[in-house]
Amino acid sequence: MSNIAKAFVSGKAFIPFITCGDPDLDTTYEIVVEAARSGADLIELGIPFSDPTAEGPVIQEASLRALKAGTTTDKVFELVKRIRETVTVPMVFMTYANVVFSYGSERFISRCAEVGIDGLILPDIPYEEKGEFIDITRKYGVDLISLIAPTSEDRISMIASEAEGFIYVVSSLGVTGVRSKITTDIPSLVAAIKASSSVPCAIGFGISTPEQAKTMSEYADGVIVGSAIMKIVAEYGKDAPAHVAKYVKSMKDAIS
Repeated sequence: MSNIAKAFVSGKAFIPFITCGDPDLDTTYEIVVEAARSGADLIELGIPFSDPTAEGPVIQEASLRALKAGTTTDKVFELVKRIRETVTVPMVFMTYANVVFSYGSERFISRCAEVGIDGLILPDIPYEEKGEFIDITRKYGVDLISLIAPTSEDRISMIASEAEGFIYVVSSLGVTGVRSKITTDIPSLVAAIKASSSVPCAIGFGISTPEQAKTMSEYADGVIVGSAIMKIVAEYGKDAPAHVAKYVKSMKDAIS
């Protein structure tokens, strides 16, 4: 069983997204440790990038704060090594192709394996272009996570049938961000995915409240929350870890 699969074996998985380096790397360390202690089953770590095209204003601003604080890809790898001394839950990177290319694809992915990163999410790489990375990720045992959106339609079975780790189900059109209501027909979307794959599905984009998390978890194997967490970080800064811990617990309780 892959490390990512372990996140889904004991019920519905709660997956927080955390931008590394906002407000600084030491605070990110504390946030990740507290999130794991508070019930996070898998943690997405965002490597900040200057042009995060899939992100709404909250995570864009978090990335900019992290970059201004001096966060680099090498520093993020060092952070993960430190986190792995205490945190055992699966962790994946979410970043953009340019970050990987500029670092060197094989160098980047081999370091992922070396420090304990279990998967990689690249939202700007479509299914048709995953060949740029898939041989390298498989060589080093890092799952390349597929995204399926409401617009995937006739591509759903093709993407799902080759998916690894878990499938990131994009709940809403547009970029990440808190939404008061999710209008996509999630049950039909997940049913179409599950007809072609046994890989767990986790829903992200727009989920922020325990009520939304509970509803979405009825259809999928897990829920992903990013913007709501980074809003807490933006509000509390270095004092954010305790507040994030409380939020993570409330979300995990809601889907358990």
